[in-house]
Amino acid sequence: MVVGPAAVLGCAGPRHAARRVRHEWCFSPSGDCVNRRDFLEAALVAPLLASPLVTSCGGSPSGPTPAPAAGPVTTPADPPPSGSVIFHLRGVPDQPFISAANHHAGVDALLRLTGRSGLKLHRSAAVGETSGPNGLIAAGDVVLVKVNAQWKYRGCTNSDVVRGLIQCLLEHPDGFTGEIVIVENGQGRGSLRCDTSSSYGGDTSVRANANDERHSFVYLVEEVFKDPRVSAMLLDPLRSKFIGVEDHTTAGYRRLQNVSYPCFTTAGGRRVELYEGVWTGSGHGRNLKLVNVPVLKHHDTGGSEITGAVKHFYGLLSMSDGGSDARHYTGLGEACGRMIAAVRPPVLNVMDAIWVSHKALGGTPVGSTFRANQLLASQDPVALDYWSARNVLFPIDSNPRHSPDHAGIDRWLTDCMTIVNSLGGIARPDEGIHVDRLTKFESDFRVVLGTVA
Repeated sequence: MVVGPAAVLGCAGPRHAARRVRHEWCFSPSGDCVNRRDFLEAALVAPLLASPLVTSCGGSPSGPTPAPAAGPVTTPADPPPSGSVIFHLRGVPDQPFISAANHHAGVDALLRLTGRSGLKLHRSAAVGETSGPNGLIAAGDVVLVKVNAQWKYRGCTNSDVVRGLIQCLLEHPDGFTGEIVIVENGQGRGSLRCDTSSSYGGDTSVRANANDERHSFVYLVEEVFKDPRVSAMLLDPLRSKFIGVEDHTTAGYRRLQNVSYPCFTTAGGRRVELYEGVWTGSGHGRNLKLVNVPVLKHHDTGGSEITGAVKHFYGLLSMSDGGSDARHYTGLGEACGRMIAAVRPPVLNVMDAIWVSHKALGGTPVGSTFRANQLLASQDPVALDYWSARNVLFPIDSNPRHSPDHAGIDRWLTDCMTIVNSLGGIARPDEGIHVDRLTKFESDFRVVLGTVA
């Protein structure tokens, strides 16, 4: 079932019964449908009909009064959605920071969209638009925000989006007492300062994927937030150091099955061990959460074809134990699926499709990128990659290598789905993860559409 706002496609009325008929989407009580072509045209070229809104993440307006949220109208106390749900937000303004310094209009709107469907960002007894007892992030959680920083320019995650997300995390209604850590393993080529020179001909200039190219991930930590609760950790220096299960001091990697995961101490003094949790000195706390924020883009030939939520897990495991080529191609889905199911699934995957680099892996030159101004989110990374490829990346230039039906993409989507489901799925209701089995089939997931309006 797919549901969406009247404003997107011109349907009248505040609520719309929705049904799915093959590849058509229905938004009106009478069941009138739009076909895929009309949907894609609306997604890519529809003009913005209203000014963007910037509100606080807790639901108290800091700008104009919010318009009714896109998607199904629910009461704040509704249970979280079950199964695979894709939240697809369009119309993010070119200048997203309007009324409040760190409030990103697109991120705020996306979190309102998920929240009104029952998927709340904040876990709290204070029930609100983005908070509730089944929320994702508790006040004392250590939150790892996984970004793509192996590249720069528009090949890395948009740091404006990350800035807006961090602001919302800090605005926990119970008072945030945990820590937010921006993390990445660029396998020796990463830089959270967005000054990597690999694949850029020795160019060491800072080129963040942001409206202001100076605003790297480290810049957010050191200049924008200047908050002891916000830090960054580049995992590249740890990737060749493998440690034992009893070592709770050394920064390095532990092997698990045929993958590995990082263990390190944050700037705030917390010992993070990605599989087990936060080391307390005598055991592991369960207050570790992972938020996956990939950038949607083209990748090279040989089977990868695109980068999205699944492949982003290559920035958590270490390739230094060998098998890099196999993992990148024939073993992509299996390796990433094992990281998701056996190590730690994200409580949320947020797909950055502000700038989509559809022709160049490195995100430059400008002509190889397209400003889509879209954000997507899901707890199911396979469904998210399938939908994003079909409805955001592929329509930009109709490159068949970007279709999720491409043999290479279909293989790793299938492999990831298969290994995750064979390992028992990812459902962790006590942590706010309510998806069990991953899926690449449109008939098995639903989509909530929204716009920043």
